[in-house]
Formats: sequence, structure tokens, C-alpha cells
Amino acid sequence: MTNQIKTPEEALSELGITLEPARQPLGNYIGCVRTGNLIFTSGQISDQHIGTLGQDLTIEDGYQAARQAGLNVLRILKSELGELSRVKRVVKVFGMVHSALDFTDHPKVINGASDLFVEVFGEKGIHARSAVGFAQLPKSAAVELEIIVEVED
Repeated sequence: MTNQIKTPEEALSELGITLEPARQPLGNYIGCVRTGNLIFTSGQISDQHIGTLGQDLTIEDGYQAARQAGLNVLRILKSELGELSRVKRVVKVFGMVHSALDFTDHPKVINGASDLFVEVFGEKGIHARSAVGFAQLPKSAAVELEIIVEVED
């Protein structure tokens, strides 16, 4: 028996996730920019988790918000690449957390996205990361996420 490596789409399917088409930007920008073999995504927010971590929302709420923002990033990448298997590596994740002044668990929140990328891409999903707090995010979203990925032609 051979050990088959699953594609990112197969991993998503096993997780019970179907990616919807990428949504349209909210302003005068595009969802991502490719330069050479790198793709830089625009910020993607969590749609269903609105509020402030440490005030309105729990760490678990934030974790789920980061996971949802991560799925929105994957929608952008799928639209750009056609197949997520063209992602060679998730290079960098920048996670922004809408947080109360005394909230300090930003890394635990952004783990929602980091865990998703490892579940979908395996070792290729392991990345460098920043997780920081903000007083406000667009539409009062709990999390906003940007990533950089390296792709294969």
C-alpha cells in the first residue's frame, strides 16, 4: 500500500469545508497581488464574529474568527491559482485582533488560522507569524488576516 499525499482540496473536503467563490473587495484594491513566485493577500476579515476580544468575545470565539478569516484567504488563493496545490509554502501570516486594551492572548486567537493552514497544507502550512491587537477593525470584525505564500508555476 502506498502512502498518498492528499491535495489541499482533499484536506478541505475531509474537514467538511467547501470554499465559496472569493468575494469582491470592499474598496479600491484587489484581493491579492502576485510578484514573482509570491502572493500577498489583502486583509480578510471574519464575517460571523463581530466584537472585541476580551470584552464581547472569548478566546474560542476569536479562534473561530481567525479560522474563518483563514478560509476567506484560501478563497482568494483558490480564485487566483485555480488549485491550492500550487501553494509551495505559507511563508508569513499577519493576524490582527480586535481587542480590549488589557487583552494579551492574541497568539491563541490567531492559532485558529495557523492550525487551519497546517490542516490544509501539511508541513507547507507551517509559517512565520505576527499576532497583534488593534482598537478597531473593518466592520467591527474580531480578526483580520493577511498572508504571504510562495507558489509553483
